[in-house]
Amino acid sequence: MDLHLTDKRVLVTGSYRGTGQAIAKLFAEEGATVLVHGLEAGTADPIAEEINAAGGMAAPVTGDIRTDEGAAQLASQVDALGPLDILINNYGTADRASWSSADSDAWHEAYDVNVLSAVRMVRHFMDPMKKAGWGRIIQLGTIGSTTPAARMPHYYASKGALHTLTVSLAKELAGTGVTSNIVSPGLIKTKEVETWFMTLAKKNGWGDDWDEIEAKAMEEVTGGLTGRIARTEEVAALVAFVASPLADSITSTNFRIDGGSTAIVS
Repeated sequence: MDLHLTDKRVLVTGSYRGTGQAIAKLFAEEGATVLVHGLEAGTADPIAEEINAAGGMAAPVTGDIRTDEGAAQLASQVDALGPLDILINNYGTADRASWSSADSDAWHEAYDVNVLSAVRMVRHFMDPMKKAGWGRIIQLGTIGSTTPAARMPHYYASKGALHTLTVSLAKELAGTGVTSNIVSPGLIKTKEVETWFMTLAKKNGWGDDWDEIEAKAMEEVTGGLTGRIARTEEVAALVAFVASPLADSITSTNFRIDGGSTAIVS
């Protein structure tokens, strides 16, 4: 399927690693010009170089979007490279603090990192997109926003704010040709999750076959229906479709990619 992303310019925050990296690479494969973002100078360079070496078009950009100054630095670099068509607010972090251990500073930091970093980007790029008559703004959320666990309350609360932000922004952008949506993954197959599953397998006697361990963990831990967790490439594919001109009629929507862990009618 041709997603008609050729010549679109896209910024993926936090794309120097993980899911953001997969998103950046897929956009490049679809013909978009990708701005690969890292918080510190040099961190995005290897990914941009890899994309260019594979025949794609990418440029590294830098800025600590956890601060107003860093966000302004990034925005200035992006503007210098040309008009932005698509903003993917992928960057975010989590820690394992609990209700007892997460103090006020931890709550403030979670909101600053997971919400305000996105807001800073939206506020800068939304008006030029409106003037252009077309654009995409996509947040990366989590299914934990609607089904939060007891652990990491500050993280889930901050990610939950992205959902209300997405809907409010969609209403603000009504009729402009710019859409606002959120993609909410469940567990994603990363090295950290693989290590966690293998630890569970050893503890519970699930054997050492990854496919069997994955299916058992999905059943016992997440309640998923597919017997597997999402791959970064699958999350990237969903993001790319929502960002494409094929999704012109989609806005104010939460896309869950969680293997059916939140199997509800909504």
